[in-house]
Parts: sequence; C-alpha cells; structure tokens
Amino acid sequence: MGRTLHRYLFLQILAPFAAGLALFTFILLIARIMKLVELVVNRGVPVLEILRVFSYILPAFLEVTVPMALLLACLLACGRLSADSEITAMRAAGLSLYQIAIPIAGFACLVFVASLFLSLYARPWGNSALKTAIFDLARTRATVGLKEHVFNDEFKGLVIYVEEIQPPGTNLMRILISDRRQAGEENTVVAKRGTLVANEDTRSVNLRLFDGVIFTSRASEEGYHKTDFSVYDVNLNLGEALGQMEMREREPSELPLQELRARITSLESAGQPGRAERVEIARRFSIPFAALVFAIIGVPLGLQPVRAVRSRGLAVSLVIILSYYLMLSAAETLATQGRVPVTLALWTPNLVLSTIGLVLFVRQARELAQPGTGCVARFVEGTRARVATALGRTA
Repeated sequence: MGRTLHRYLFLQILAPFAAGLALFTFILLIARIMKLVELVVNRGVPVLEILRVFSYILPAFLEVTVPMALLLACLLACGRLSADSEITAMRAAGLSLYQIAIPIAGFACLVFVASLFLSLYARPWGNSALKTAIFDLARTRATVGLKEHVFNDEFKGLVIYVEEIQPPGTNLMRILISDRRQAGEENTVVAKRGTLVANEDTRSVNLRLFDGVIFTSRASEEGYHKTDFSVYDVNLNLGEALGQMEMREREPSELPLQELRARITSLESAGQPGRAERVEIARRFSIPFAALVFAIIGVPLGLQPVRAVRSRGLAVSLVIILSYYLMLSAAETLATQGRVPVTLALWTPNLVLSTIGLVLFVRQARELAQPGTGCVARFVEGTRARVATALGRTA
C-alpha cells in the first residue's frame, strides 16, 4: 500500500513538473530563440550550429526554471488532490500530512541534486563554451553580419557596404565603411579589397583592408583629412551580430568552482576582497536549495481549498517566484557592494521562505489531523447506527 501510494503521488508531481519546466524555460528563452531563428532564416547559419549554441545557453536557464517548475508542480498536484477529496481519503486511511509528503520530499531532493549539478557544473561549462562557440561561429562564418550590395549596420558605430563577397566568404571586394565609433569624429574608409582575419589570442575578428583611403572629419574642425593606406584593420564585434553575446574576458559565472576559489585566493593575496567571486559561489549553492524551499511552501499552499486549481496555482507560483528572485537580486547587490556578508545575504531569501513554508506546513498538518479525525469518526459512527437500525428492523 505504501509503495503504491508513494508511486502514485510521485507520478502526480512528475507530470505538472515537466509541463512547468517546459513552460518557464520557453518563456525565458523566447527572446534568444527568436534571435537564433533569425540567424538561420536571414543569415544562413546552419541549423546544427544554432542547436549547438542553444545547448550552451540552456543550462543557465534550467538552473532557474527547475526550482520554479517544482513549485508549480507542488501547487497543482496538491491542489488537484485536495479538490478531488483524495487527501481526505488518505486521511481516512490513517495517513498524516507528514506521511503524504514523503514522496513529494523525495522528488524535491532529486530536483535539488539536478539543480546543484546545473549550478556547479553545467552552467559554468555552458557559459564558457558559449563564448568559444560564438567566436568559432564568427570566425568560420564571418559573413554572418555582412551582405553584398547592402549597407550593413549590424556592428555598433559602423556602416559597411561590400560590392562583392568571394568564396569562402572571407574575401571582400570594393568596400565602403562609415566609422562613427569615436565621439566627435567620423571616418569614411574606401578600399579596393579586404579580408576577415580572426585573432585566436584576443578572440576578435578584424576586417583587414588593402589599398584604400580614409577621409576623417571632426566636429571641431572644418573640412576633412585624407589618409592613404596600404593595410588598415577595422575591429568587428561579431558577438553583437550574433545575439548581443559579447566576447569578453572570463567572468565568475564562467569559471568552475575550483578556479573561482583559486581566483579568490589570488585576489586576497593582492589585497582585493573578491566579492563578485564569493557572491557567485554562494549563489551556486543557494539557488539549488530553493527547490527544497519551494517544495516546503508549495505543499501547504496547494492544499488550500479552491475551485480553479490551475489558474490559482500558476498565479501563486508567479508571486512566490517573483518575491524570491527580487530578494535574491537585492541580496546579490548588497553583497557585491560589501554592505552585507555574502553568505547571510545570499541565503536570506531561502531562510525567509523556508520559515514561512514550515509554519504553513505545520499549521496545515494540524488542521488536517483534527477535522479529518472527526470526519472519520462521524462517518464510522453514522455507518454503525445505520447498520444497527437496519438489523433492528429486520429482526
């Protein structure tokens, strides 16, 4: 009986969890998905390369959406069980809320382990691999941001016109560039030919021009200056052309846990606090723990009597999620600025919601125990009375 009940409750949580995970992940990823689809349709980037980039983006979003999906699953599953009087039937069988919650707690522990893996390993790997993939995509398909016979403005501060792009896509002929990246100055560059050159060390892509002229005009001067050149390099930020994913130095979110700790040690030896790295380490443990917190608060809230279980569950989950991440964002800011100790700041949202959840859970367990026992007793006594009456009439 116990195994059957546990399996049943486990499956009741699994279905809404999968649906919630797909829903929340799609909502958060929709902007990136549209940008990636645009690269396939308008830029001719192969679908397999886009899927590879998408696989690197996904762990960062799953780290957030997995606990969110668990909260929604607890609200929907417990709400349906309560609305269909299945919780009442379980209480009539002598089960307490603590016993009913065992399979839910087991499911929450599995989600916690998955979230911890995403936070400690998958997200840093994905962030680091994403930067490398963007650079490789920019290097191997350098024409992503350029088209023939079109004034291309994909690059901030640059307008590039190319008369002809020769195979394999790195050789350009008859080029016109308007460069306004420097304030108060405009450079108009005309070149006979050019080529796209990738720099492995700096992870940048340059447009190298040959045999051309630069016309420079400044707001503070009249006229223009003319400069002839044989070779001239123009730096292109192809990361912006591929979805605003800049190719930058490795940030704390891209580093494995061991490298983060090594960087903290290095910064402290240099007299720097390394707050950003400490915040990142605390974040990697606090967000997965939110899965357990959401399960604690989701069960008692889901058992509240209500008619529209789905709409109410979605609304309550959104309110809790918004409250949690607002507190987490404020905590990260305060910890980074050094106003609050890092551990205290990053774990405060978990402590607040877990305290509320435990109070609600204990209260709900007591309410189910007292009325439930009375209902069962009245049902048994009523049945006995009806049986006695029927036997008396028969006699």
